[in-house]
Parts: sequence; C-alpha cells; structure tokens
Amino acid sequence: MTAHADLRAQLDTLTTEAFRPELAEIDRLPTLEIARLMNAEDAGVPAAVAARLEQIAAAVDAIAERMARGGRLVYAGAGTAGRLGVLDASECPPTFNTDPAQVVGLIAGGPGALVTAVEGAEDSRELAAEDLTALALTADDTVVGVSASGRTPYAIGAVEFARTRGALTVGLSCNAGSALAAAAEHGIEVVVGPELLTGSTRLKAGTAQKLVLNLISTVTMIRLGKTYGNLMVDVRATNEKLRARSRRIVAQATGAPDAEIEAALTATGGEVKDAVLVLLGGVDAPTAARLLTASGGHLRDALAAAR
Repeated sequence: MTAHADLRAQLDTLTTEAFRPELAEIDRLPTLEIARLMNAEDAGVPAAVAARLEQIAAAVDAIAERMARGGRLVYAGAGTAGRLGVLDASECPPTFNTDPAQVVGLIAGGPGALVTAVEGAEDSRELAAEDLTALALTADDTVVGVSASGRTPYAIGAVEFARTRGALTVGLSCNAGSALAAAAEHGIEVVVGPELLTGSTRLKAGTAQKLVLNLISTVTMIRLGKTYGNLMVDVRATNEKLRARSRRIVAQATGAPDAEIEAALTATGGEVKDAVLVLLGGVDAPTAARLLTASGGHLRDALAAAR
C-alpha cells in the first residue's frame, strides 16, 4: 500500500473525518436553516467535554504539581490545534501574570504557521523533537499534544520526545482509540462526532479543544493560587481597561473606599494581590510582598499569616 493510500485508509477510520449523507445538500438550504443546523451541532460539544472531566481534572492536578516546582506548560499541535494552543498560552501572561516562558504554545512550522499553512510541517515527528529541544525540556515540564484526529505526527512526536525527558505528557484528541492518547500518560479523547463539513475539524473538534485548553490553563492557575475566589488577582495591568479592572478587583475583594484602593495600588506598584493583602491584612506593602513570597503566591495563605 502506498503512503497516500495508507493515510486515506487511516482517515476513513476516524470519526472526525466521517461523511454525513444527510447533509449532502446542505448548500441548497436557506441560510437560516444552515445556521440552525450548525448551531445544533455545536450544542453537543460541552456534553462531550463533560464526559472527560475526570481525566481533565487528573491531568490538571499533575500539571499544577509540576508547575508549582517551576515547571512549564507546553502545548504542541499543527494547524487549528496548534493555533488554539498558542492562543491559550498567549492569554496566560495578561490574565494570570505568568512569565511568557511559563506557558508556551508550539505550532508545527513555527510562528508563520499561525496565519499561513506550512506544507508538510504537521507530518514531522522530528520537527516536534527539535522544537522541544530548543526549550531545554525538563522532568518538571508538561507537554500537551493537541490533535483532532489524534494521528498528527507532530503532536505524537512532541509527546514521545517529552517522555524521553521525563516530562509529564497529555494527549488531547477528538477520536476514540487515538495514537496520541495512547502515547501520553494522560489521554483525553473528546469525541464530538463527524463535522457539519466533512473533515473540517476547526468546527466542533476545534471548539472542544478550546474548551479543554481553557479548563487546563484556568484550573491549573486556580490551583497555583493565581486567583482569590473567582477574582483574577494576578492580572497584569498593561492597558487602561486592565488598570480599571485592577481597581474593580481590589474593590470587589476588599470593599475598601476608592481613596484607600488607590493608595494601596500605588504603594504596591499596581500589584493587585499585594494591594488586597495590604487592605485586608492590615500590613504595609513590603510586608505584603514578603508574605506572598513565603506563601508561594497564595493570597489566602498570606492573609492567614498576616492575621
């Protein structure tokens, strides 16, 4: 069997690639009817994610344990899956004040592949190994391979290489019995079924991946003490909107008057978590900083120490 025929045979077995004859004349339907069909398809995605919450939670606990030791979270994928990983990684610094090197998104073919398809990049296990070698991967790091099909060589190669370095591995796929999930310590298979457009896995599969990546990064950051309740107390105020949000978060956490909030934020250099500790713990800014360092950044622990 030629390589082309072998790949076609593989694709024929994938749920994400299945053809749906009942939609064969979708292009002849009124626009509103097409929109209704697509919306109804999307409605089933959260249930498919819900069926995998135990596996997701187990992965998050393992990731948080390593990140608490200084490890990094690395997403690796090609095409849509790669873009979603890069998106999730890029949103962590402004949301959780993480170092840009702490959560990393790798896409097959490099940054240029974010906007333009890079021919053949997804087919290379070696490329994944090179990209991870450049990061000097350690046993404290986690690599999350992301692939709708669960057969993408780049994602599988990333997971396989990560295991040789002792790193934690997660395989996120949208097909049952995937090679990617089998290669990883934590396999997460969110089966959303065939797409509205045959094989267009930027649709339901992409939505499912986005939801799971949101879960992984957000719950990991909650576990790491990056929030206080449901408030983003580690938000980095890099623009006017975020500066206003910082003031709102301090107000919501403390109930303090505006003048006291301004004074606390000024004293702490705009650090929301420190300002909350100053106001609720009755300590000065240097003490707040010291208590937060001692508590590993966990505001509740620092507050307990202050009181």
